[in-house]
Amino acid sequence: MELIVADNASTDDSVAWLKATWPSVRVVQLPVNYGFAKGYNEALKQVAADYYFLLNSDVEVTPHFLEPMVALLDNDPTIGACQPKIRMYDDKSRFEYAGAAGGWLDALGYPFARGRIFDFCETDHGQYDDIQPVFWASGAALLVRGRLYHELGGLDEFFFAHQEEIDFCWRLQLAGYTVMVCPPAVVYHVGGGTLPKGNELKVFLNFRNNLVMLAKNLPLHQSVWKIPLRFFLDSISAWKSLFDGQRTYFKAILEAHIGFMGWLLIRRHKSVFPKIKTGKPKGWYPGSVVWQHFVKGKKHFSEIVGGNK
Repeated sequence: MELIVADNASTDDSVAWLKATWPSVRVVQLPVNYGFAKGYNEALKQVAADYYFLLNSDVEVTPHFLEPMVALLDNDPTIGACQPKIRMYDDKSRFEYAGAAGGWLDALGYPFARGRIFDFCETDHGQYDDIQPVFWASGAALLVRGRLYHELGGLDEFFFAHQEEIDFCWRLQLAGYTVMVCPPAVVYHVGGGTLPKGNELKVFLNFRNNLVMLAKNLPLHQSVWKIPLRFFLDSISAWKSLFDGQRTYFKAILEAHIGFMGWLLIRRHKSVFPKIKTGKPKGWYPGSVVWQHFVKGKKHFSEIVGGNK
């Protein structure tokens, strides 16, 4: 194993401190802040390895956490990527928002996870400790085959940050590979350090990138009605937030819709598209998680999906 720190043009003294304190750690210094997606792509051009483990700087790992994940990929060449079980750093008994025990997607493209439905994170009682396929693995702690990362074009740099790992895992599955969660491996994530919840840029990126992801990866016969429906549902959320006094949220969603239309009409060439679409993604919920959570009041993954599936 080689430990590498990719520095996305930080402006503090962290690189100097790292070189003085941990001289054995290799540092890849990038000239500008490329964002999460391009930052990883640029750094990994300089790294040759069978596997990459992408790890956010706000994650605490546990002893030997890599071993079960590496063994999982070693034993099955059809697995393209996997993630550990991710719990909160500040409350280690609860699942963490960004990935929990493996990510899913509903029929309209809303992401959720085993142990996390929207902002509700479950307490971990071992209810999701089985190793199984999921739709997406968290970019906060993602093990991926190096060859596939480059063959599929890496993370979509147009995204800048947020949902780029969901898009990548979707492309990975369409190429015929499986994405897994490996709960015997455990890490603890702080989360929200770069863009905190409610930040205008964070809201903009999440809404815009989700629509771009749907347009790229859905079959045409689905995207022609699902994307307009998402526009409608997003607009309901935006107007509700405006009436609640959250003007920033309203403005961010409006800008996200404009940004998506700009991508669709003139900036599609800036994205990386699926090379093939023959694979059948797993971890796909055919219903609406929005309806199940906000209308029917269901908070637990097992209530919505129906157990460990």
